[in-house]
Amino acid sequence: MNEKVVRLKANIEQRIVGKGDVIDKLIAALLAEGHVLLEDVPGVGKTSLAKALADSISLSFSRIQCTPDTMPTDITGVSIYNSKEQCFQVMPGPVVSNIVLVDELNRTSPKTQSALLQVMEEQKVTIDGKDISVPQPFMVIGTQNPIEMTGTYPLPEAQLDRFMLKLSVGYPDTNASEDMVKRFLDGQLHSTTESVLTAEDIVNMRGQVKSVSIKENLRSYAVEIVEATRNSSEATCGASPRALLSTLRLAQALAYMDDRNYCVPEDIAEAAKLTLPHRLILTSEAKLSKTTKDYLVKTILQQVRCNEATGS
Repeated sequence: MNEKVVRLKANIEQRIVGKGDVIDKLIAALLAEGHVLLEDVPGVGKTSLAKALADSISLSFSRIQCTPDTMPTDITGVSIYNSKEQCFQVMPGPVVSNIVLVDELNRTSPKTQSALLQVMEEQKVTIDGKDISVPQPFMVIGTQNPIEMTGTYPLPEAQLDRFMLKLSVGYPDTNASEDMVKRFLDGQLHSTTESVLTAEDIVNMRGQVKSVSIKENLRSYAVEIVEATRNSSEATCGASPRALLSTLRLAQALAYMDDRNYCVPEDIAEAAKLTLPHRLILTSEAKLSKTTKDYLVKTILQQVRCNEATGS
């Protein structure tokens, strides 16, 4: 694994115990310039994970706690009249940060949810006609609770499509829980972490990710996978062109993390498992037969094969 990635992962694991796989995926999304939606029950460390990532890279971090009365301007910012200067001044909101945690995103109204659409796609916000670019690197991490649906607003497809990954943190296993308890009682479960990388490091790493080569047969493989989701009889809506591009970029990030400057078929397949399921809409029949989106993508990957076994 890439040396800087190893350092970053080890630093985050000082606060997040037993979740190396989730940390890997979060780092991959960061390097692929993607946004992540964390969907899980309360108390499993979603907020701590986002904060640990920001602390480990000495990035600016802001948290937006969504409630039913959260307004779009609470996210993007507002223009305020300065009586002394006799002019309006733009006051950027918390979204103008490197890492933005939008907690319980599905608990705020669709009007407020839509305030994130521009910045997640264009890396800027517009306030009173003035464009304000967000600092680089930039990443939105949204969270939502899947079991408490009272007073929530399901995220629209346009919003879901802007998240590169949808992850579940999950409960730690027995060994991880015992390790967590021991470190907690010994006072060794860090509430803060020292930064091991800089913003410039991440920007440079993102540039290196983009230079990872993807041969033509692998590009065709990714296209066939995405088209299979569109042609599936179990999906009313397949993966979008944005999903295809996200799959390719994440595959490059996975190869980079594995210290390779080229992609292999396994990178494409693994990226597809992460980027496609949450973007699909299943038919009523598929839902009744208990087919899941993850299972549908897994089935497609079994049916679609890559020509030539090597991507080096």
